Amino acid sequence: MDSWRRPSFLWPLCSPCSRGRLLLLLLIVRLGNCADKADDEDDEDLTVNKTWVLAPKIHGGDVTHILDSLLQGYDSKLRPDIGVRTTVIETDVYVNSIGPVDPINMEYTIDIIFAQTWYDSRLKFNSSMKVLMLNSNMVGKIWIPDTFFRNSRKSDAHWITTPNRLLRIWSDGRVLYTLRLTINAECYLQLHNFPMDEHSCPLEFSSYAYPRNEIEYKWKKTSVEVADPKYWRLYQFAFVGLRNTTEISHTLSGDYIIMTIFFDLSRRMGYFTIQTYIPCILTVVLSWVSFWINKDAVPARTSLGITTVLTMTTLSTIARKSLPKVSYVTAMDLFVSVCFIFVFAALMEYGTLHYFTSNKKGNKEKEKSSKHKPAVSLSNLGKPA
Repeated sequence: MDSWRRPSFLWPLCSPCSRGRLLLLLLIVRLGNCADKADDEDDEDLTVNKTWVLAPKIHGGDVTHILDSLLQGYDSKLRPDIGVRTTVIETDVYVNSIGPVDPINMEYTIDIIFAQTWYDSRLKFNSSMKVLMLNSNMVGKIWIPDTFFRNSRKSDAHWITTPNRLLRIWSDGRVLYTLRLTINAECYLQLHNFPMDEHSCPLEFSSYAYPRNEIEYKWKKTSVEVADPKYWRLYQFAFVGLRNTTEISHTLSGDYIIMTIFFDLSRRMGYFTIQTYIPCILTVVLSWVSFWINKDAVPARTSLGITTVLTMTTLSTIARKSLPKVSYVTAMDLFVSVCFIFVFAALMEYGTLHYFTSNKKGNKEKEKSSKHKPAVSLSNLGKPA
């Protein structure tokens, strides 16, 4: 009876067909909203893509164009700012390893990465790329400092698999040049305190042709860095530390700036303690055993003394083989000489003792034989036998 009271416009909605239409309408509205969101996301992606497309790109052709423009009219034979100002070269060294140290030839081997930085106004360029990272193919086309190592006997650059050289050029004209070297450098060892000696092995470098008014070398703040010393081949030595100095050498061709790195090394005594000190001490103690042998056992005491003397001679010769033929006396020579004196004195002591005891024994036998002889009187000389 209440159905007639409902409004006429609400009645169709209550039917099942009307409910289905309502659900279909809501689904269409929902799909439309999703489509609008998808369009907004596409617009955002398009905006991002447009921004990425408008961002500047540096292609290989652009870098080639920059290098061609820099090298056009560039004379690699002339240093930067020639005739205007001094070229300042900042240097730093990274030490890969040191060793071994050869005391016979008085030299040591060092493996380093040597870096030089300077400014060349001819290499300035305008580009969104701030630095050009180049390999060794570009090295021969620009000016490079003529740095050489003054105390090197032999230097080798690493060329496997390619030349170990690096070149970087900044937009303001700053140039970085690094290369890896293995150098056999001189190190004059003072062996007065051997084997308790300490040494400072230098590594010197400077310009070969340009004096101080043309090229000036300077150390960077972190001028010298070293790798982990536990992998170095120092063997008999321990790495104590390093220091760097700057000096000026006055020559007939001009004043040259010399940069020097000193590597402080201290010798380890373990090898010489085992090979020399302990055998010498035991040999001296062995020579003293002859004091407890009966003095009448001449062969035993003589052979023991001669054996210890020859052993000390051999030990002194072996100790000298690990040293150069220096004319002064080292601490090792002094120790071996004292041990040799002790051993030789023990042998001489028995020789002296045997000499005096044998003479006394011979005198006593002569006295005894003279006592047992019958006395011959003058009165019996005339009697017939």
